[in-house]
Amino acid sequence: MPTPSHRNALTVDVEDYFQVSALAPYIARSEWPSRECRVERNVGRILEMLDQHDTRATFFTLGWIAERYPQLVRRIAAAGHEIASHGYGHERASAQTPEVFFADIQAAKQLLEDLAGCEVRGYRAPSFSIGVNNLWAFDCLERAGYRYSSSIYPIRHDHYGIPDAPRHAHRVGGLIEIPATTLRAFKRNWPASGGGYFRLLPYALSRWMIRRINTVDQLAAVFYFHPWEIDAAQPRIPGIDAKTRFRHYLNIGRMEQRLHRLLTDFSWGRMDELFLGTA
Repeated sequence: MPTPSHRNALTVDVEDYFQVSALAPYIARSEWPSRECRVERNVGRILEMLDQHDTRATFFTLGWIAERYPQLVRRIAAAGHEIASHGYGHERASAQTPEVFFADIQAAKQLLEDLAGCEVRGYRAPSFSIGVNNLWAFDCLERAGYRYSSSIYPIRHDHYGIPDAPRHAHRVGGLIEIPATTLRAFKRNWPASGGGYFRLLPYALSRWMIRRINTVDQLAAVFYFHPWEIDAAQPRIPGIDAKTRFRHYLNIGRMEQRLHRLLTDFSWGRMDELFLGTA
């Protein structure tokens, strides 16, 4: 399978601020329909940014979002980006039975394909929630017709991760698993893939890690972020604990500027182009 060193994979997890797993204890799923949705305008800003840098990306999109904003899915696809699946309802894969999980990923795939008018090849589990206790999820993904997954983060984390999982793209049965990127140092894996880590760390350090992964490891980096991470004006959720508040809101006001620098400093592409050799 191709693992190019000259380009990296840029990915966007399309979900709204109130759907973040860390906020689940504070926002009931039943409240979602009544919450102010900001995903459409935020994705619009991302599309404009990518167009400015002549960059194509993969958008792992929730079925819940696609169902309510079908024109958004069509706009992403029409701009030349890959539509991939983030499941339907942002339920952690580890919190579902195999039967419920299969129904979720199948419904999301069919919905996204109907809207985008193309095959949906990729899947990313919400919160990287495929771990050692639910590896059966790969069988479900293959049965549902997916060709690759990006659902394992090979780090230690309080919410997810398989620290000793392969750091590079590898086959799991008939699927390719493309893990979130890590840097190997001091006998452990360190996150180097984006998200909250990208907002926390100095930009120069993030840039150094990606360059090292490209030049020393000879691997393509897989970078991810969320539309709500560029939205400093999003509603603040009252009563959340200090750790969640820190993780969610840290440096949101600087995120868009950092993304512009990232798009300038590296070459980026879609997951399917880089790892499946097809568009």
